[in-house]
Amino acid sequence: MDKYRSELWGIQRMTTPADNPGSSYWEARYQAHDMPWEKGAPSPGLVDFLAGHVELSHDTVCVPGCGTGHDVRAWAKAGFQAFGFDLAPSAIELASKRTQAARLPAEFKLADFLHDPPPFLFDWVFEQTLFGAIQPQERDDYVQAALRWLKPDGQYLAVNYLIPDKDGPPFGTTREELWQRFSPHFELLKEWVPRSYENRTGLELMMWWRRKPVIRKATARGQARRKKSARRT
Repeated sequence: MDKYRSELWGIQRMTTPADNPGSSYWEARYQAHDMPWEKGAPSPGLVDFLAGHVELSHDTVCVPGCGTGHDVRAWAKAGFQAFGFDLAPSAIELASKRTQAARLPAEFKLADFLHDPPPFLFDWVFEQTLFGAIQPQERDDYVQAALRWLKPDGQYLAVNYLIPDKDGPPFGTTREELWQRFSPHFELLKEWVPRSYENRTGLELMMWWRRKPVIRKATARGQARRKKSARRT
């Protein structure tokens, strides 16, 4: 039995669709109460980040693959306008009920982060589980989704799992892969090894990115107009 998968996601695994677990797969796991990723608390790294950056403006934050909403509630407690999105209806139902019981002003919606358009553009995207849950061939789609859901100057904060698994979910990643995928579009502000759940100590890397400005290339028609204008002056 794979050590990392059994510790991170649980030994009992349901049958996975051929190659690409979708909404029905994740909904079935919630219905069966087969949720070993459910730790009953937000990511310790996120808790420490929010406590250490009280100066941040309380902007909008999107948490894709939010599950039962622990991380969304942590952002909401810190004063942010927090929104959680998930493929599984049961996850959204549980997250909404627990958030209402906690009397926190967070919202949850059923959505496919990789493919759906955002309801609006967010100041932050926070990642803890989704990147490792999707198929590795979908990671380009994930980066494009982060760009699509963020404002032009938006920030991307992620707890990444540096585990060796190639047969998931979860699927492992490396610092090198993360740099290769995100650095063309984002400026890395900081990276560090966070405080983690006990069974994930030393397996996580937090990275804080800011979206790079979009530099639009001049069109051939625009260049011709400028040259024509320059000749007249």
